[in-house]
Amino acid sequence: MKKKDERPINANRKSPDTPPTNIEELRTLLIDITKGDAPHSLGAKARAAFGRILDIQDSNDLLSITTLSERIETNPSTITRLAKNLGYPGFGAFQKALLATRLQQPGSFYLNQAQSALLNADQPIKQRAAQLCHENQANIDHFVENLDPKSFETAIRLIADARRVTIYGIRQFHSLAAFLAYGLRLIRADVSVLDSNALGAAEEIGAMGAGDVCIVISVAPYSRQVVAAAQVAHEQGLDVIAITDLASSPLVSTSKAAIFAPHQSSFISNSITSFFAVAECVINAVAASNSEETEQALIARQNLIKRLNVEDR
Repeated sequence: MKKKDERPINANRKSPDTPPTNIEELRTLLIDITKGDAPHSLGAKARAAFGRILDIQDSNDLLSITTLSERIETNPSTITRLAKNLGYPGFGAFQKALLATRLQQPGSFYLNQAQSALLNADQPIKQRAAQLCHENQANIDHFVENLDPKSFETAIRLIADARRVTIYGIRQFHSLAAFLAYGLRLIRADVSVLDSNALGAAEEIGAMGAGDVCIVISVAPYSRQVVAAAQVAHEQGLDVIAITDLASSPLVSTSKAAIFAPHQSSFISNSITSFFAVAECVINAVAASNSEETEQALIARQNLIKRLNVEDR
């Protein structure tokens, strides 16, 4: 008997006539598989491997099944089985779909340049800084090239229409949650960072309900607290929005909308530069969704700043 987390996700829809032809369609398929809405059945390990493949930014890693298997630390036979489970006759057809978009992406150039430099600690500090900045630029380019407009627009509509919005991210992503909350508060009321006062995430989620939105943020290795909060928020009737890295992320299955951003870099921890770019895009989009209310809110905020003499010119 298979362990619970390794049981395949069964689909409700009929299999399409042809498998995906590009990276965008593959990512959509993985989201559907994760949510149980796809015609394919993949176990947890296969879904994880699929997600790692979709997150690869260096096209050179996709040029052979050997390099790809080494890159994601699995066997070539596993990739072949994955390709056939997805409807491809073999790895070659799967590889063609993976490369269809990636070879045209500007983000790959920056990352390849940075990786090919093989910078080490004994090299000039400016060169090491350039490597990290190029990697972050590549991540942002990758986010833009692979942005799903439909999912992004759904997230913006949910945030704009919500009664209350709470945002949850821990450790380094707590700073991102705070930044996103600050920006959204400029243009709409009742936005908070979940458990910011250490009163307990369960208590705060319990005080919310239908019509409210919970934005959860985490990347691999995913924070158990955030995954659990997303599940509880979903069960409580909140609309969950996930800001994460992979279509195989455990945050996807409970979300109404998911926004993905890569974070591969030489930073000593998970790089979050691309996620701050995502946050700025979300804030601007919510502001643009109702320009008149946004203008009035910003005028009111500026008047308060003047009255409190906050800024020193």
